[in-house]
Amino acid sequence: MELGNIPKQGRFKSESCPLPEAFKARMKRLLGAEFDAFMDSCLRESLQALRLNPLKYEKKKLIDLFGQGTELASFFHLKRVDWEECGFYFEREDEPGRSAYHDAGVYYIQEPSAQFPVNLLEVSPDDQRILDLCAAPGGKSTQIAAKMEGKGILIANEIHPARAGILSGNIERMGVRNAVVLNETPKHLAECFSGCFDRILVDAPCSGEGMFRKNPEAIAQWSVENVRLCAERQKEILEYAEGMLKPGGRLVYSTCTFSEEENEEVIEAFLKKHPDYELKEQRRLYPHREMCEGHFAAALEKKAYSGSEGTGFVKNGLQRSLPRKEVMDFYGFAKEALKEDNSLKLWDGEAKEHVFLRFGDNLYLAPEGTPSLKGIRVMRPGLQLGTGLKNRFVPSHALALALRPEDVNRALKLKTYLTGELLGDGAVCTTAEPGRMTEDYLKGLTFPAGGENGWHLICADCFSLGWGKLSNGIMKNHYPRGLRRQ
Repeated sequence: MELGNIPKQGRFKSESCPLPEAFKARMKRLLGAEFDAFMDSCLRESLQALRLNPLKYEKKKLIDLFGQGTELASFFHLKRVDWEECGFYFEREDEPGRSAYHDAGVYYIQEPSAQFPVNLLEVSPDDQRILDLCAAPGGKSTQIAAKMEGKGILIANEIHPARAGILSGNIERMGVRNAVVLNETPKHLAECFSGCFDRILVDAPCSGEGMFRKNPEAIAQWSVENVRLCAERQKEILEYAEGMLKPGGRLVYSTCTFSEEENEEVIEAFLKKHPDYELKEQRRLYPHREMCEGHFAAALEKKAYSGSEGTGFVKNGLQRSLPRKEVMDFYGFAKEALKEDNSLKLWDGEAKEHVFLRFGDNLYLAPEGTPSLKGIRVMRPGLQLGTGLKNRFVPSHALALALRPEDVNRALKLKTYLTGELLGDGAVCTTAEPGRMTEDYLKGLTFPAGGENGWHLICADCFSLGWGKLSNGIMKNHYPRGLRRQ
């Protein structure tokens, strides 16, 4: 692509890029005649992108909604990322992280090259078990979830507790229904889930060379010794992943570094040790060739054999559901607030189809067929439905974000960007300038509203944002205190 077509944020900077001499020498050997072009690319600002979330709205309609010539085009100046259907570059002045649409999970802000590896997994909306082994902060997990369309089971794991908390928060914000978030070591997971998964993504911790122009701290931390240590750790993680993949399954290994020692050499060593695997695809992304940072991804398939169609070994069997009588408080809420044909199929007559778990006072809906979580550090055992209090049930913020307006009996759409025609059916609140009431809701303010008393799904335009409870003409705000804007 010509430089003139690169988004404004990608124009050249004037300052030099202080790269380590050992790194530059290695890149010169690796790239040859392309080295000067690579060094020029290091002087540009990093590109930024977002990925639209089809869990919130039908995919084609969502993409069209953000297309050129639409109402949103004056707020979001988007250009398509080549390798991801829902991926778009944005201009720096767009500031999508400040929009209510970000709070609603309409998109995930994700570096363009990071959107590539998941497409090698060949995820489909079938009854698949998928593991994202090194999942924080959640960009690739939520991308996988979008392609699963709420079906199957996604296990998103992160070894570091603080990062696992961030991962769990992003799973919630993006309205993911079928994910279990764990905080475990790859070693312990391999002991629990032998030959269990149809797809595994290993987005391995690495030296981060591909992020140098985006993250100067990575330059300061770089050393030849650190590259070597990363490569050894990556090989170890891949070994644990291998033991958890079903015969016939697909394993994708990715890094955000240029080092051959952490990329091709890791794959070569793995294939030499495991001749029952075949390399299906391998690709590098460079900032001087594509509009992105640096990335590497390789797709491997484990050969199937006769009698290998089993579900794999799960150490403690499948997770059991709470008995129906212990979730009647939730079903009371569901009958009052949800439509009988809601997309989650949460209705009293269908209780046998669901796996309900209670962690403390919180009720969760786990994906059907979830393996037992006994002896595993769990951050999020599924979709949080809410909390059972004395004589009442309070729905969770996660449930609100996982629903669409058509799933509930009462939805209130706060006009944020769109006109009434694009907002579709349902109550639309237009008593203030566009976006004003949405901002007030995100600040935790109450406001007057008409309609029936009870729980209302509050939306930014047609995208669910949280809960409100109407009482005698006043909408009480149930947006979580920890998320409220100042």
